Amino acid sequence: MTALMADPLPTPPPGIAPACVSDPGSWCARVFSWTHNALLSRSADLLVGRALAIVLIVVLALVARLLLHRAIRRLVSGASRGHTVLPAALRRRAPEGLREIAAPLVSERRVQRANTIGSVLRSVSSLAVLVVAVSMVLAEFGLNLAPVLASAGIVGVAIGFGAQNLVRDFLSGMFMLLEDQYGVGDLIDAGSATGTVEAVGLRITTLRDIHGTVWHVRNGTIQRIGNKSQGYAVAVVDLPLAHNANIARASEIAAEVADEVARREEMAPRLLQPPHVLGVENITMEGVTLRVTAKCLPGEQFAVQRTLNAAITLAFEDAALPRPFLGAPPPSAALPAAEPTPPTGTTDDPATPPGVTPTGDPSPPSGPAPSNAGSHS
Repeated sequence: MTALMADPLPTPPPGIAPACVSDPGSWCARVFSWTHNALLSRSADLLVGRALAIVLIVVLALVARLLLHRAIRRLVSGASRGHTVLPAALRRRAPEGLREIAAPLVSERRVQRANTIGSVLRSVSSLAVLVVAVSMVLAEFGLNLAPVLASAGIVGVAIGFGAQNLVRDFLSGMFMLLEDQYGVGDLIDAGSATGTVEAVGLRITTLRDIHGTVWHVRNGTIQRIGNKSQGYAVAVVDLPLAHNANIARASEIAAEVADEVARREEMAPRLLQPPHVLGVENITMEGVTLRVTAKCLPGEQFAVQRTLNAAITLAFEDAALPRPFLGAPPPSAALPAAEPTPPTGTTDDPATPPGVTPTGDPSPPSGPAPSNAGSHS
């Protein structure tokens, strides 16, 4: 028993054990005693030490990503639940019922915009944390990051020049979302296309025009935006009249009919203000243009405009107000053309010599008849 306890541990054959085995308490000696593998023993300290550092870096990266996403979600939820601010014109002039209708619409637009921006911010934060974590892990393996960063910078510049349109589209899309220039459901004029917005992305905005055509417009190519769905809209009705029409009477009829239309059950919820007759808008060679306007809800201007135009036009016809006539006069009004009378002494036959009738007999000479008094003498 004493002899067995006194026997030392078997030593590996010389030339096989790595030099680090002689270090007491090192991972190299422990791994070699477990595996008797020189390669694993030599890499034990490096692998164990760096593995702990890599695990720590990954844990810190996940925690940082979680905290950033949590902060972004709180920011987005705070913006979504914020106080709804209506446009000043709508607050001052819209009835209370219309304010209650418009407030949820504005709030929904804010929620959509906040969610979109929050998604973009979460993606950007995740990408930033991933890049930093990968760089730290590569540094733990002793990789020289200077050439890698230099190469990445050169590649980034090349991609920036080659994909500058893509970068411009994304930046324009971000600013459009941040500034709330338009949203889904808005009727906009994007210059190259006009229609209702069906989708808003960071690179492309999708529109559908009145003919049903879907337009995909790159955000970087949009130079101006005309939004016809924010705040309020104005229905403009231009009514042509003849020059000899009674403008005062026409204005009176237009005002009466417009007020009657505004009191209709289907039109009253669409209007923010009663229609207003502005008067003579334009005078041309064809006639006079009388303009009527009505402030209404966004997107309802076209229906209001068509209704007012039809009602006032019928009232003008009932009042026998003359309208400009732009076409050619009707055939009944044209006078019949007089047939040309050939001059005296001429015929329609160009082969007949002057002074000869069509029968071949010479025509008698004009002037007084010759006297026969001298022939009897």
